[in-house]
Amino acid sequence: MHFWKSEWKPLVWIVVGFLLCFYLPVELIQNSERLRNAFFESLYLVRWYAQEHVLLCLIPAFFIAGAIAVFISQDAVMKYLGAKANKVLAYGVASVSGTILAVCSCTVLPLFAGIYRMGAGLGPATAFLYSGPAINVLAIIMTARILGLSLGIARAVGAIAFSVIIGLLMAFIFRKEELEKIEAQAGFPEPEVTRPLWQNVLFFAVMVGILVFANWARPADMVGTWASIYAAKWWITGVLAIALSAMLIAWFELNAGKVILIAVVTAVLSFQFSEQPMVAFGAGVIGLSWLTSTNKDEAGEWFESSWDFAKQILPLLLLGVIVAGALLGRPGYEGLIPS
Repeated sequence: MHFWKSEWKPLVWIVVGFLLCFYLPVELIQNSERLRNAFFESLYLVRWYAQEHVLLCLIPAFFIAGAIAVFISQDAVMKYLGAKANKVLAYGVASVSGTILAVCSCTVLPLFAGIYRMGAGLGPATAFLYSGPAINVLAIIMTARILGLSLGIARAVGAIAFSVIIGLLMAFIFRKEELEKIEAQAGFPEPEVTRPLWQNVLFFAVMVGILVFANWARPADMVGTWASIYAAKWWITGVLAIALSAMLIAWFELNAGKVILIAVVTAVLSFQFSEQPMVAFGAGVIGLSWLTSTNKDEAGEWFESSWDFAKQILPLLLLGVIVAGALLGRPGYEGLIPS
């Protein structure tokens, strides 16, 4: 009797797995064009995602999330977004802060994990996670320009409203865990401030700038302000990278020779492979990882925190893209679910 009480769940999983294998409709899969399409669409989509999003979007986001976890004052996060913070203030800040980040639904995941780990309540953190990709300035402008001003406004208002509702629901569903978090936060010591606020603001502004301009999309018409920014996007990204290098030397006391060496190699690659900017961008990412991973001070903590986020999020995200490709396909192609 004791066996059935303790081992019934593994037994059920084994039996279900066996029956799935026993009755696996191999012939149906082999003869189904839709299933074959779904298989290849999942591969096409995950390849496209890896080429377009991982290096330029996700890796900078992991570094930003790691920096949030290491450099942002935990007291500041808990003051505005913590489980004990004023609810109106917490949900208000969380639901609109994505406006300035210009991140997509995958890039926001590491940032959500960063503020949640730093002490933000689950409700406000979820509101940030939900609204961030929907209300960034570029998305709102694009929606209003293509679909009309009324839909642009509706998108912004709807994203904020639903983010608050979903955040409140998550806080209610996991209220027991939130109460435990509040009790744990009550015993936190006052955090030590290692650097003035203005330095942190500039540091994060530069990293967010690199993320935004490296992913600046080509406009439909190569005229006007957006086209000018697109034409200069890699020059702007390069200037921001130089500013980041100066900060790493001046504020983080990293080895100036190594930083300059990486900057020079990256610059040479950017000119050598001008038609393939991801080569230089990848070299810069590798160099930054090498610099920070070999450091034993807070820069080393920054890399470790960023690496933790990458290990947790990236495998699940790529698996999710594979599933999405199998179910929905790419634009213009079909997966398992018909258009």
